This record gives sequence, C-alpha cells and structure tokens, in this order.
Amino acid sequence: MDFNLTDTQLQIADMVRDFANKHIRPSMMEWDESQKFPVEVFKKLGELGLMGVLVPTQYGGSGLGYFEYITVISEIAKVCGSIGLSVAAHNSLCTGHILYFGNEEQKQKYLPKLATAEWIGAWGLTEANTGSDSGNMRCTATKDGDHWVLNGTKNWITHGISGDVAVVLARTGEPRAKHNVTAFIIEKGTPGFTAGKKENKLGMRASETAELVFDNCRISDAQRMGEVGSGFAQAMKVLDGGRISIASLALGIAKGAYEASIKYSKERYQFDQPISNFQAISFKLADMATQIEAAEMLIYQAADLKNRGQKMTKESAMAKYYASEVSVRVATDAVQIFGGYGYTKDFPVEKFYRDSKLCTIGEGTSEIQKVVISREILK
Repeated sequence: MDFNLTDTQLQIADMVRDFANKHIRPSMMEWDESQKFPVEVFKKLGELGLMGVLVPTQYGGSGLGYFEYITVISEIAKVCGSIGLSVAAHNSLCTGHILYFGNEEQKQKYLPKLATAEWIGAWGLTEANTGSDSGNMRCTATKDGDHWVLNGTKNWITHGISGDVAVVLARTGEPRAKHNVTAFIIEKGTPGFTAGKKENKLGMRASETAELVFDNCRISDAQRMGEVGSGFAQAMKVLDGGRISIASLALGIAKGAYEASIKYSKERYQFDQPISNFQAISFKLADMATQIEAAEMLIYQAADLKNRGQKMTKESAMAKYYASEVSVRVATDAVQIFGGYGYTKDFPVEKFYRDSKLCTIGEGTSEIQKVVISREILK
C-alpha cells in the first residue's frame, strides 16, 4: 500500500534493497544452513547508518524516526528474516535501552560505538524459567560497596556470543517484590561474564541466539542505568518500541513470501494456464494482500504515536500480535502455492515459513500481547 512514503523513506528502501541483494541474498542460505552470524554484514550496515537508525546524530546515529525504521527492518526482512531480526534487536533493545535510559556519560560512551556497529549490542531479560514471567527472574545483582556482583544466566539472547556490550536486567530485590529489577551495561571481557550455549533453531538461524552467564561478575555502580529497582519499568518501555520492531520484521517476511508467491503463480503453468488463473490460488493471494495491508496500517499507527512521544502500549501490542500471526499465515499459504517446490530449499518460501514463527514468540508471545491488549482496553 502507498502510505505516501517520504522521499527519505523511498531512498532508504532503495538503499536497503540494493544492499540486501548485493550483500545478503547471495549467502543467506549458506549462513542459514551453518547458523553463521555474519558480523561483517552488520559492520557494513553500520557504515550506512542502519545500526543506529533512531540514535540522534550527536551520538553518531542517523537521527531518524520510526517510519524510517519500519522501512529499514521490513526491507531487510523481505530478503532475510535473520538479518532483519539482528538489526532490529541491536537497534531497539540494547541501543534503544541506553538511548532512553542511560545517563549522558553512558550515552557518550556507548551510543557512537553501537550506532556505527563498531560494537554489536545484546539485551538480556529472558531466563530459562522466566520467559513471560520476567518479574520472577533468578539472575541477581548484589551491592558490594560501590560495585555490584552478578550471578545467574540469561537465555535466548540475540548476539549472546558476538555482542560487544550487553544491557542486562538483574534482580536487586526479593522475588515477586515490586521494583526488584535493575538494568546494567556490561562489556564483553568483564571477568565473570561469559557466553554459554548457542541455540540450534528452526528458523532465524543466521541470527545468533545464546546464553549469557554471570559467575561473580563484578561491575562498577557507574554501569547501572537509572535508579535501583527501575529496571522492569524500563524494560517494558523498551519492549513497547521493540514490538514495532518485531511487527516490522513480520511485515517484511510476509511481503517477501507474498511477492514470491505472486511471481511464481504467474510463471507456474498447470492445465495449460498460469496457476494465478485458478480461484483457489487467486483467493489465497487476495487474503495475503489484505492481511499485509491491515498489518501495515497497525504498525504505522503505533509508529506515529511513538514518533509523537505518546503512549502506544496497546497499539504496539496490536501491531506485533496481528503482524506476526499474519506473517505465519502468509508464509504458510506461500508454501502451499509453491506446492512441492515450496518444501525445498531451492525456492525462497520455505525459509520465510521457518523464520516467520519466531515473530509470534520473540519479545512477547502472541498470548502475552493479548494480555497487554486486554488490560489496556479494560482499564
């Protein structure tokens, strides 16, 4: 749909499309098979300003808004969900958390390195036993003079091995107590801070997912972000923006699967005519197109509120919930349209199919989005 994209958005879309076709498409299946996280690609994206899309220019970023950010993530994801996911996590989680809640000294120190991809960022909230139940985390930070000592493990962390710096949420109070979580910035190489197991995943295989392990990891109080006990509230605000990221990722995957299906349906002949002539196929394409445009409208609604600094908890949850479910439906129908070929790795839709599922799980499952939405509408 034409959202009257600005000249900036159109230029960004062209730039990202060219980059993806040149630097991502030729190797993406090789990275997918081997689960390689191609750090060199992110360094190149950093040179283009795409690893600090929302970071103000004074900190070395591009200083753009959420409309441009949607364009970046969705255009990358139309080619490869894995690269789109990593760009989204770097921008909105680690970098975003420091941008919104770091003090001036922390911003000056970390944002220029993150915005240029000199450093890759990770964000640690989830644990093995506390996925959606993040208020009950077991990773603790204990005050010791003007230092903190962290112990515990974080799981499902994007860039857990390759990240140069991580924003980590640790419990600083009693379990289930209010205001019991605090955010810290921890650099790779800090004694007691190591990477653990790398996950072997269904999809998004070129986006690295691993454990973060803390064993008496001692850091200065200068590495704390915000007030003690304010970490959970910070994380929820970061996730509001993160939902737009995952919605944009889902949108890109859906568009990639849809565009491949349109092309294939016109080229594939059965019974002496293109299969797009058959109502069974054309109706699937009509459903895809309608759902994609509806998802896009929800995403832009949330982004507009975010750009204007207004509350958008409900809108971002709706966008994330709907777009991610649409992504799975569209990718599933795309495989069906391709038939036997859709089940092979020689054609693009099997990868969209595998990658799409993560969008309904990461950064809050579809079920959690419904919890958020229902709470907001029943206030």
